[in-house]
Amino acid sequence: MGDPVPEHTSTPLEDYALLSDLHTGPLVSRDGSVDWLCFPRFDSPSVFSALLGTPEDGRWRIAAVDGEVVHRRYLPSTFVLETTWRTPTGTLVVIDFLPPASDQADLIRRVECTQGQVQVEHDLRIRFDYARARPWTRRVDLEDTGTCGLLSVAGPDGLLLSGPLLHPHEEQQVQPQTGMEERHEASSAGHPDDYQGAVADRLTGVFPLSEGETLDWVLTWHLSHEYPPRPEDPQQALERTLRYWREWSARVDTEHEHGRTVLRSLLVLRALTNSGTGGIVAAPTTSLPEEFGGVRNWDYRYTWLRDAALTIETLVAHDFTDGALHWRGWLLRAVAGHPDDLQIMYGVAGERELDERRLEHLPGYEGSVPVRIGNGAVGQYQADVVGEVMLALAALRDAGIEEDEYSGGLQKNLLRFCEDHYDRRGHGIWEMRGEPAFFVHGRAMMWAAFDQGIRAVEVHGSDGPVERWRVLRDRLRAEILEHGFDEGRNTFTQTYANTEVDASLLQLPHTGFVAYDDPRMLGTVARIEEELLDEHGLLRRYRTSSGLDGLAGDEYPFLICSFWLVEQYACSGRGEDARTLLERLTGCANDLGLLAEEYDPERGRLAGNFPQAFSHLGFIRAADALARASS
Repeated sequence: MGDPVPEHTSTPLEDYALLSDLHTGPLVSRDGSVDWLCFPRFDSPSVFSALLGTPEDGRWRIAAVDGEVVHRRYLPSTFVLETTWRTPTGTLVVIDFLPPASDQADLIRRVECTQGQVQVEHDLRIRFDYARARPWTRRVDLEDTGTCGLLSVAGPDGLLLSGPLLHPHEEQQVQPQTGMEERHEASSAGHPDDYQGAVADRLTGVFPLSEGETLDWVLTWHLSHEYPPRPEDPQQALERTLRYWREWSARVDTEHEHGRTVLRSLLVLRALTNSGTGGIVAAPTTSLPEEFGGVRNWDYRYTWLRDAALTIETLVAHDFTDGALHWRGWLLRAVAGHPDDLQIMYGVAGERELDERRLEHLPGYEGSVPVRIGNGAVGQYQADVVGEVMLALAALRDAGIEEDEYSGGLQKNLLRFCEDHYDRRGHGIWEMRGEPAFFVHGRAMMWAAFDQGIRAVEVHGSDGPVERWRVLRDRLRAEILEHGFDEGRNTFTQTYANTEVDASLLQLPHTGFVAYDDPRMLGTVARIEEELLDEHGLLRRYRTSSGLDGLAGDEYPFLICSFWLVEQYACSGRGEDARTLLERLTGCANDLGLLAEEYDPERGRLAGNFPQAFSHLGFIRAADALARASS
């Protein structure tokens, strides 16, 4: 599959950990390198881009000299990462985190020698604007602290590094093993003009520590034309961060099978939510390939109506209605205006301009090019999107959340959009880049949109042209059964124009269009198992060889599709099959419980953007379905 992987291989995705402050989501490798960081938002230009290239494209590595990582974990119920290093002379613990919901953007890295003596080394290479801008770096006094830091600026971006000073790589020397206070003075020593007017390609430092000693570094983003903000106090920030995540997690019942894994997946969904705007990104990364060495590389750092709506359904099912209301506010702002202006995705704050561009200077993850920013699918029509949004808003109503003065009008506008595009072909849930078609999943989701509009009137007392909606809903049902169901093979089809099957058909029962155990659904499942299950028992989205998607190459199994199959099994009496498949899928997560978009079973590697909200919400729904079936 794909082109040969180049000699320089990228760090496996399963070796990365996610951090989050509810604004951005950096990735930290097992060996202590922050290889991806966009400041201050998920969809901002990156300041570290080694994930999509080499260390020279930007990173910040902290490691124990001559050491190896023997253990890493998230501190329980948080996104505070703890990594333990062992060296021939001692043990080092590194704590990495971002304070959540802060007024500024800080990455904090703490090191502590817990046994013997160790040396801590840094390799910091700041590359603003996706590694297109190298900064000027200078030393600055930190107000009211009596210390100094390093200020790096390029264009609109500034980064302030506080803590024991690093130095241009050529001048770095290992500091002697002296007293703690003397060592800090030594590590900060240097000529006053070391940084003045210099392009600091690489900053390094080596700091000796003895048992019980701790050092902290804080990297703070700010607009370069403004005075740098005061860095967070590391200890206070750590206490506040632990408290935030643990209070949020305390609402989740983990005393059941898969409970801890469900909690981690719920935490991922929260971590991918912008606490300011309510926008939920599909993933914090761009251009991680669906096939190593291939061209199916997309930017997922935006808010898809579909992905966010499915996330909200999942959060509501676990009583997190506050986050769901925040998203409803985001939705009202993002889709304001004429119904015809509706897009399938937006920026984190509701931005509409997401033009797709290529970054030709980055070699790509595992040599997979092009590297893209922006997403050309923003201009597509996808018939399913309104249905997913209406199902999420219905879940809010069913949870007892009343409509406000705007949300009822929003839903009528969404259904007007469906009416206006009733006979329009679309690109489908998988964002095909071939010719538009009538996808059965999309038409069924449009059916669900009208169905939920009718239900809002009949059950919850909303208002709207319910008779017209009922006519359109019933016409869609008849149309789907006539053109989207193959009587001879007893299966729903991918589109009206072909007899292929598609994993998205597994979502038909979720809409209410057909029951999980309906013979037509069981026939569809049998056909999906026959044609889309690979030899490892994982499910592909569709047969790429059909040519419908208009893209070269192939792709690995999509994890959410297999989770949908678990849900289908659990809801149709195949409990053992559901349990077996869920266990296999749980094994696809890394040691921290994180899932990517896809999984390469031949190499045992995660693939696609990481971590992926779709995969985590799929896991939660699958585990919930199995728990209900087993009760």
